[in-house]
Parts: sequence; C-alpha cells; structure tokens
Amino acid sequence: MIRINQIKLPHTHKKDALYDKAASLLNIDKADISALKIVKKSIDARKKPDIYIIYTIDIETENEDALLRRLNGHLNSRQNGAMSITKAEDVRYSFKITGDRRLQNRPVIIGTGPAGLFCGYFLARNGYRPILLERGKSVDERLEDVNKFWERRVLNEESNVQFGEGGAGTFSDGKLNTLIKDKSGKNKEVLKIFVSLGAPEEILYEAKPHIGTDILVKVVKNMRREIIANGGEARFESKVTDIVADGGKLKALVINDNEKIDTDVAVLAIGHSARDTFRMLHRHGVPMDTKSFAVGLRVEHPREMINKLQYGFKNSEILPTASYKLTARTKDGRGVYSFCMCPGGYVVNASSWEGGLAVNGMSYSARKGDNSNSAVIVTVTPEDFGASHPLSGVEFQERLEKKACLAGRGKVPVETYGDFKAAVTGAEAEESYIIKEYPEFKPQIKGGYEFSSVHEILPDNLNRAFVEGMEQFGKIMKGFNDSGVYVSGVESRTSSPVRIHRDDAGRSALYGLYPCGEGAGYAGGITSAAMDGITTAEKIAAEYKPFYQ
Repeated sequence: MIRINQIKLPHTHKKDALYDKAASLLNIDKADISALKIVKKSIDARKKPDIYIIYTIDIETENEDALLRRLNGHLNSRQNGAMSITKAEDVRYSFKITGDRRLQNRPVIIGTGPAGLFCGYFLARNGYRPILLERGKSVDERLEDVNKFWERRVLNEESNVQFGEGGAGTFSDGKLNTLIKDKSGKNKEVLKIFVSLGAPEEILYEAKPHIGTDILVKVVKNMRREIIANGGEARFESKVTDIVADGGKLKALVINDNEKIDTDVAVLAIGHSARDTFRMLHRHGVPMDTKSFAVGLRVEHPREMINKLQYGFKNSEILPTASYKLTARTKDGRGVYSFCMCPGGYVVNASSWEGGLAVNGMSYSARKGDNSNSAVIVTVTPEDFGASHPLSGVEFQERLEKKACLAGRGKVPVETYGDFKAAVTGAEAEESYIIKEYPEFKPQIKGGYEFSSVHEILPDNLNRAFVEGMEQFGKIMKGFNDSGVYVSGVESRTSSPVRIHRDDAGRSALYGLYPCGEGAGYAGGITSAAMDGITTAEKIAAEYKPFYQ
C-alpha cells in the first residue's frame, strides 16, 4: 500500500474528494485506486473560520513500487509543505507466550477497569482462564445505582461513579487518545478491540478518538462476554479485603472478609480510588510511594461559545463539538492545565464515600449538551501534603473532598468565576460577556448543585494558582476567564496518589502480585490503562504456561 501524509481539504469537502486528491498527487486515474483507507484525521482551525481537515491515507493500486520510484518517495516540499508519499508500514501487535512454569491456580485480576479488562481479555484468549473480581456491580446494575445517587442522593459506596464494571472511565467522556509513544502496536490494538466490541470505526483514525459513556457501557459488557466465552470468569460485588502470603509469596485472596481464593498470580488493577485497598496493602508491607498528581476545579462554558472560539462559528453539522487543551505555568513555577475536557458534556458528582464529594466530567457520544466543561487542575507534590507517608496524598484528597461536601451540603458546590476570583484576589468582578450573550446559560450537573463558596475548598496557594492559570487561558481563548463562567469542585481524582512498586517482570516485592494500570500509578486514562493491562498479561505469559496446559 502507498501512504500519503498531510492531505489538506476544506472541512466542507465532498465524499469523493480524497480519491480525487490522491489520484491527482499520484498522477493516476481515480479508477485505478482499488482501495482507500483513512489512517489519521485531524482538524486544522488555525485560520478560522476557514477550517481544514488533515488526512493521512493508505491506498492500493497497481505497480505501487514502480509508482513510488517514479515519485522518488515524496513530493516537492516547496509545493506541498509537509506532505509526503511513502510505502505504508503497518505495525501489527502480536501476543507471545514464552513462559514454561505451571500455574497451580487460576490467575486472578482484581478490578474491571480498562487495565483489568484488557489484561483479562488477553489472558482468556490465550488459555489462562482468569478470574476477574470486581468490588462493584455489573455495568447495567451500576448504571441504576449511579442514577439513583444523582437523582435521589442515595450513595452505594461499592457501586458508583468510581467503582463497578468498566472502572471510573465509564462515566467520563470516553476519550481514547494517549501521549504514549507505542512502537509495539498496542495502542492500535486497543482501538481495534474496541471497534470489534461495538465502538465506531472512526476511533481508528480520529486524532482525538472518543466513544462517550453510552457506547462505552456496551463495549464493556461485550468485553466481559468475550472473556467468559474464552474460559474466564467475572464475579461482581467481590471486594478483596485481605491477602494471604507466606515466605514473601502470594498464596490467597480474601473476598468480602469471608471467602478465600487460592492463587499464585494476582493482577492488582484496582483503580485510583481504592483507598481502603491501598491501606490494606500498606499494612502488609507492600512497597509503595506517595507521588505527585493534580487537583483543581471544573469550569463550564456555553458549548456554542467554545465552538465559536475554536472554529469561528457557533454550530456545524459537519465538525464535532469543539475541544481545547490549555497549559500554563504560574510565577512560582507550578503547572496549571486543562484536563479531561468534555465537549457538550456534564459535570458529575463522582463521590464514592459518605461525607466526601468529588466531581468529574462526562459526555455522551453525540456531545450535544448545552455546556462544555473541563477540569482546570494544579500540580501538587508530596510537599503540599505535609507528610512523607505513602498514603499522605490519599489523606490530602480526603480533606479536600470533605470540605467540598460541606460547601455544597452534599450537592456539587458551584460559584461564578467572577465571585471566586474576587474572593481570592480582592479584585472586583468584571461585567460578564457570557451573561449578555448566553442568558440561558446555567450549570449542567448530574447529581444536583448548590451555589456556595467554592473558593474555600482548596488551600490559598492552589486557589491563587488556579486564578493565575485561568487568566493566562483567557489570553489564549478570549472570554475563557469570563466572570460568568461556572466553577465547581472538587476535582481530586485526576490520577492515583500512590505508586505501587513493581520490577522489570511486572511484579511487586510480594511475589505473585502484579500492580497494573492507573490505580497502581502506571497509567493515566482509558487507553494507557488498557495498554498497561496488555503489558501485564505479557509479563505473566513470559513466566507461566496457559492454565490448561
């Protein structure tokens, strides 16, 4: 196949425009193109409102090698900028089994977020018959519990936005992009598996792929069914409350304080909110460290406003709802950045324990909610926690979540940015453009909200960093720091506050325990967690034979 990089077309281009452009560049007839596949698609909005789509495509035609020789492998850069024509190289992922040790018991995977599910998927398909344990409920039952909490504030501490089949990412935007440089093909393999289980094919080539909560729920169920069909087992409402070890080796897991499962291999894919499990592992001396992460607040803007800022117009039947990614550095060197941006989405009450409140962002696949939101978060280090204990980051999160719960009286606390800034800096709130231009603008929050003093949640230094970042963002996107922007909090679960040690073989110092994914401190998002799940399955397959052998 021949790969053409950096084809630029107006966003309103017709369906056959890619064929026409490719034929013109290769100096062949369009009828000679036997197949065309989009490899990558991104939006170029630098000259708004003239928006372009940038493509990388692979095509099939006759005499490809001769055609490439004639073109010398590339186009004249003076005429075509970064465009190039090369031979397509498709990296295909391959799962290898090289281990020769025999498993005495079936491997167990603790947690069914993306790390646990993908680890279980590859182990099941290769004969290891894994048992997947999930403290929460299956995704359909979990949906009922989450809706009950949002509608009636009845919280199930084991089945909520954080816990249950699919993990915390299930109630998010379903973003599948990652910054990991992957030469093994795992990234593409993750997306292919998502497509095979019901995700839209576009995620294979979109520069910022996402599937939304509504589609992700279906994908999660289908993955579980595949695991079971290949000899695996999934058990819900099965929390690992203790471990049994002997001579530095894992021997068994205790479930719900009253059942024991013998195992010599357990994958610890518990997610970033399993604080009770962190504490239990620490009591057993499993090595772990506190680590830097980030905390902050959610900000909401009208969806049409963000569209206009990014595209030059409020709505489009062709382009997706606009997104953004912003970074800043404060005068004292602290990083501030947008995180988990949800175009056309909702702020959600993501609490998982009585007395504490955390927020997250969520979008459905259509991304057509009235508002767009993201977290604006500030980096924090162990110095901010006031202690060097491995769980000091956990305790820091809990202190903030208690304050947020009190501020909103159990609902999500909300404040306008104008009032927030005035309380932090003493500056008088400026007149709001948003209120004039979008008079119907109001918070879009799942779980109820209450106007309150959000500025009382974070420490003063973090509040000042938040304001400094917002003001810098306002210089990049005019109006981002408008007085009428809604601020809510607290965004405290951006990533795990601990890192559980593992060696090059993927194991903890407790032999047989494999820390994995975001909760263990080795991933940040759905795709990177899924990739780490595959990596952990590889580590197991490098030491052990399939269970049936």
